[in-house]
Amino acid sequence: MSDAQLTDAQLTDALRTDVLITAARVLTGPGGEHVEDGAVLVQNGTVTAAGPRAAVEALTPDGTARRDFGEATVLPGLIDCHVHLAFDGSDDPVTALQDSDDESLLAGMAERARRLLGSGVTTVRDLGDRNGLALRLRDAVAEGALPGPRILSAATPVTAPGGHCWFFGGEVDGPDALRTLVRRNIDAGADVIKVMATGGGHTRGGPAVWQSQFTADELRLVVEEAGRAGLPVAVHAHGTAGIEAAVAAGVSTIEHCTWMAEDGGFDLREDLVDAIKAAGIHVCTATSPNWRGFAERVGHERAEELFASMRWMAKLGVPMIAGTDAGVTRAVFDKFVNSLEFYQYLGIPLAKIVDMATGDAALALGIGGEVGRLAPGYRADVLVVDGNPLVELDALRRVRFVLADGRGVLG
Repeated sequence: MSDAQLTDAQLTDALRTDVLITAARVLTGPGGEHVEDGAVLVQNGTVTAAGPRAAVEALTPDGTARRDFGEATVLPGLIDCHVHLAFDGSDDPVTALQDSDDESLLAGMAERARRLLGSGVTTVRDLGDRNGLALRLRDAVAEGALPGPRILSAATPVTAPGGHCWFFGGEVDGPDALRTLVRRNIDAGADVIKVMATGGGHTRGGPAVWQSQFTADELRLVVEEAGRAGLPVAVHAHGTAGIEAAVAAGVSTIEHCTWMAEDGGFDLREDLVDAIKAAGIHVCTATSPNWRGFAERVGHERAEELFASMRWMAKLGVPMIAGTDAGVTRAVFDKFVNSLEFYQYLGIPLAKIVDMATGDAALALGIGGEVGRLAPGYRADVLVVDGNPLVELDALRRVRFVLADGRGVLG
């Protein structure tokens, strides 16, 4: 257990309950909108009132459980927009995955989901696993059989033969194979379709990180096929050519978006930034909680080149959402705040960073009418922390209480 993360016993024993939560402040909207001396009323897994304490108390039925947290802050549960529950965050997560059978792998994924919940994360988007295991875990959590955050699963990510993350089983070659895999994921119940548009760092012998794996026409085919089922498409793209193809195809989100060029430099394209903004595409940089350690390993000068491209996007107003890439090497599942501090390092205001991990994230993932706010009718995903995250992000590490879908009354 790290920081103020809650214990397995607290997670396991939790049940859905009606509760009135009161605290010094309640974050009720974007841009740091909040009320002092506030309250949130949760009934049957739904927020039924949020606002000034006196007004909410007047709506609270007699006999409702009450939890007062003094000088704490109540805010929506956090949303990690990019995780891989099938990876264990070790020095070699790919080998660990390949050496595990499905049942032991699923058990490890369930444990990692508990860690996420205990750190205040109530929704995650899992962007690739093996044999539909994240779908099985998603359903178990939704049924209340296991504690964990809501999981939006991409099931099997689409990749080229021998391409990035081929070991998940999603290698395709040609339009028919692309359509078949997308339809297979849809039929399995996927919440999002994931495509590896470029290479990546965790695939030995695969294409270079900057190298494109699919054309714009092929990505457009995926977007069209997913669109028939109402599903968004998330595209892993490091190279600028892959980013350009993703934008042309009309994807929903671009993951990483590091603007890498073939020569090892960076090819920053303001015209593509304009296109990203015009299309309403969100960028998830999927910055590891270990980003400071990465800078130590590769050298601060090289790391700053990469970080500068992210700062450039932020300054140009690219819509950004928060993710950790949890599961890849040294990207653990209980340090979301470390990744949020990267955005602070870029110069993004704290209120905006909180939005990136709550309301903005929900909107980008297509669930903005359900989660990401504390408002009547929203799912009861609630986080209580000591201190004020609008003043210091470190407050988000001091978890006092978590509800996920009204379940998991912790602390």
